[in-house]
This record gives sequence, C-alpha cells and structure tokens, in this order.
Amino acid sequence: MSIAEEWLEIGKIVAAQGLKGELKVYPNSDFPERFEEPGKRWLRRPGKTELETIELLSGRYLAGKGLYVIQIKGITDREQAEQLCDCRLLIPSSDRPHLEEDEFHVPDLLGLEVIDQIRQQAIGRVKDVLPAGNDLLQVELYAVESDDSSSTESTQDKTPPRTVLIPFVKEIVPIVDLKQGRIEVVLPSGLLEL
Repeated sequence: MSIAEEWLEIGKIVAAQGLKGELKVYPNSDFPERFEEPGKRWLRRPGKTELETIELLSGRYLAGKGLYVIQIKGITDREQAEQLCDCRLLIPSSDRPHLEEDEFHVPDLLGLEVIDQIRQQAIGRVKDVLPAGNDLLQVELYAVESDDSSSTESTQDKTPPRTVLIPFVKEIVPIVDLKQGRIEVVLPSGLLEL
C-alpha cells in the first residue's frame, strides 16, 4: 500500500499563531474533531515521505478565517512553530468516518473527470476542493482546440491550463460517480467564459 492509500491528509500547517507555539492549520477535513480532540496525529514535512508521530493537545476553530489553531506537545514557542510551516497533518485511512449519501472525502474527488451533462462532453479534471459557504470544485479545464485551421502557432505558444471554480451543490453537480471516476455538472450560463 502507498502512503496515499494508508493515510488521509487532514490539513496543512500554514503559520505560527502567537508566541506560545500554537499553529494555524488550513483544514482538508469537514470533521472538527480532527483538530479539536486531543490525541495522536502524524506529521509529514515538505519533501519527506516518512511520517512523525505527534500528540495534539488542543485545538479551536477561528470563525471567519476557515482555520484551526492547534497546540502540539513539545512545541512551546513561536520559533519551533514556524519550523513546522507547510507540514501536513495526517491520520490513518482506517480512521475514515462513514459518510452519508451525497457526502464525499476530498481526496476521493481529486482527479475526477468533469463532464458537462448537457453536451455530454469532458471539460476538465478536479484539482482541488476549496471550502467556502458551499465548497467549490477547482477544475482545470482541458485545452480547447482552435477553430482556426490556418494557425501556424507552435504548441510551445499554448497558454497554461485555465481553472474555474464550480459550486459543489446538487443543482450544479447532480452526479458524482466515484466508481466511474467522473462528475457530471450542469453549468450556469457563462461560467466557463469567466
């Protein structure tokens, strides 16, 4: 089993908070207990594959910021906290909670092909899920072939892939088929032109 199969990333440490070693964490999980309930978690440093066992002492949600502030055993000052920036927090995939219908784990959505349901045409792939009032699917659009057949531009002149944000609500994303690796969307008028 690979690390991706054995472990679930639940958040990323983004900054130190205050002077006493607290850490700001951007969550990849909709389960507050992962950041608020004391206990064992695992830490992966940037560029490393080995995990370190850590003990979460406490945590609280920063309303309006979309972040948690956590305290880890042994991290007692700002300097120690700053050394953990960009580290990822993980839990064993066996701790994955049961989800209700129409609930999904973020890692399961990443990489799914996005299909325009009306035209039955693939438009891109899910690159990220961004928390907001309603979650947003960050979709990297496939390159569109130019209708100008006389174009002599080389492939090196292609623009980088465009991304769009699609609200992850039932009216716009009626079908999520994990087994088939696809999401079907009913796009609001003009969304792809933004």
